[in-house]
Amino acid sequence: MKHPYLAIFTLSAAVLVGCDKDKTAIDDNTAATKRAIESRKDAVAVAADEAKKEADKDAAIAKARIDAKMESAEAQLDADKKKAEAEAKAEKVRLDAEKKKNP
Repeated sequence: MKHPYLAIFTLSAAVLVGCDKDKTAIDDNTAATKRAIESRKDAVAVAADEAKKEADKDAAIAKARIDAKMESAEAQLDADKKKAEAEAKAEKVRLDAEKKKNP
């Protein structure tokens, strides 16, 4: 062989080019995996935001129901109070009438 260094250089270059292609493929695969993971992270974030909004709506509805029950209970208690006052007043009037009837 006249040029053994040329043969070694050519063989080394071929190996390096093959390695570079493998490294490029690995880098491309890694980049694709990272993009897929980021896409899934974005989807998880969107789902979490939607779940939070739904929970906020549910909480608002629950609070409104609690407020309505409270207002209903207060109205019933106010009515019971007025009824008790009216009954007491009627009883006083009845007693006054009996006193006037039977002095």
